[in-house]
Amino acid sequence: MRVKTIGIAVGLCAVGALAKEKAVDMSRHAEYKSGAVMDRIMAHKFEQWEAKLASGALNSTQWPRLNYTKCVNGIAEAIHGDALQTFRCKNMDLYDFINHATLGSPLATDEGASGSSIWGWTDPKSDREFIAVGMFQGTGFAEILPKGRLLNLGFLPAPATLSKYALWKEIRGYKNYMVIGSELEEHGIQIFDMRKLLTIIPKKAPVKFSVDDVTGHFKDLPRGSTHNVVINEEFQYAVSVGARPRNDSCGAGLIFIDLKDPSKPTRLGCNAQDGYVHDAQCLKYRGPDKRYLGHDICYGYNEDSLTIYDVTNKANSSIISRTSYDGAAYTHQGWVLDRYNQEYLLLDDELDEGNAAGPAAPGYPITYIWDIRNLQNPKNTGHYKATNRGIDHNQYVIDGLSYQSSYGAGVRVYDVSSIPQDPTGAGVCEVAYFDIYPEDDKAEGGGEVGFAGSWASYGYFKSGFVAVNTMERGVYLVKVTKRERCKRVHA
Repeated sequence: MRVKTIGIAVGLCAVGALAKEKAVDMSRHAEYKSGAVMDRIMAHKFEQWEAKLASGALNSTQWPRLNYTKCVNGIAEAIHGDALQTFRCKNMDLYDFINHATLGSPLATDEGASGSSIWGWTDPKSDREFIAVGMFQGTGFAEILPKGRLLNLGFLPAPATLSKYALWKEIRGYKNYMVIGSELEEHGIQIFDMRKLLTIIPKKAPVKFSVDDVTGHFKDLPRGSTHNVVINEEFQYAVSVGARPRNDSCGAGLIFIDLKDPSKPTRLGCNAQDGYVHDAQCLKYRGPDKRYLGHDICYGYNEDSLTIYDVTNKANSSIISRTSYDGAAYTHQGWVLDRYNQEYLLLDDELDEGNAAGPAAPGYPITYIWDIRNLQNPKNTGHYKATNRGIDHNQYVIDGLSYQSSYGAGVRVYDVSSIPQDPTGAGVCEVAYFDIYPEDDKAEGGGEVGFAGSWASYGYFKSGFVAVNTMERGVYLVKVTKRERCKRVHA
């Protein structure tokens, strides 16, 4: 009889190995392919935000600048006696907070949401650290000072007439550039040189950039919009994914963009074979599947499947495999465990909690673990479960830790280093978190299954600072104070 291993830690996540890979359910696939599922999610988000707007909860100017606040006994009380400025936490301290209005975007959608993605850049010469903040009206820029304070440096406006879809900003780094895409029609993809921030005099900040203060502007998209942007810095290209309409020749799939000269980004080709791609990660393959060693591989998160592509030839790319899983509701995003040894991958689903699907039926976010050692036959080996009810969103794996923005639960940090030894997820544990959305703390299970709170976070800085962007308030700067070891028991 096999001994079952259960991973636990103080306040940690439950684990399971029951989730399994399966073929895509073709009886449901037409609904995804048409865009009906995505449209329902978007409508539901706007509905939730509109209700919050009516209550006055989405005016970012009401949220004051915060100072360093230590996490003590699971609580960071930034303003004494103020429940909305008292944050649940574990092994994570608050250093700073600046609202979206101050960062350059006082306006929001008609429903009141104002913040989205975030990314960072470190100047290799000075080690100065900077963030680019996605907001409704454009992109804000700030420097993280050595003592953990944010210096507001500038703002780049969106290059098109605003609509509610301007909220969707996705930002990724390429060398010293920020690549900025949006769902806003005619926005295109802006390429901004972060070195412009190095010479800004603090007393003259923030600087208002113009839409022309970009190095490049890629506009060769069906409607000038994209849901997301992906970067492969090693092979010097970007990818637009989810560029509507779905009936375009590229099918809202992968659209490859040459970045060898960032001032002249050009289209290299596209792949529409699996239709709409919501997010992806593209890497030079360094895994154990010798058939693809050195190839350019994209891991696509395609609404109802994990779809793996060989995109070595951008003009003639192909699908290697297309796999669904128990609990699939809206395959959203994921990340490989180790980009230099691509054996395992983590995947999050944005709708399984709301749909009470598979292992997420109780409403606790599930992260699915995939064995990708055989790219033609990936296996869903297990999963791990959050301790709080809610919805998991974007995650990035850094040195064995997964930094996951989980909407109302804030940023959660999981030690995933045990997965190569135990792919069931039994050894995974939550080592730190900072819950930036106190509004739902008293709900059953410690949170609500809703679209509120943290959209994304960036934790790649050598300083250890993690920048967390929220939809309602602004940007929080936090830092992990201790990395606990995952405790294990055998049953």
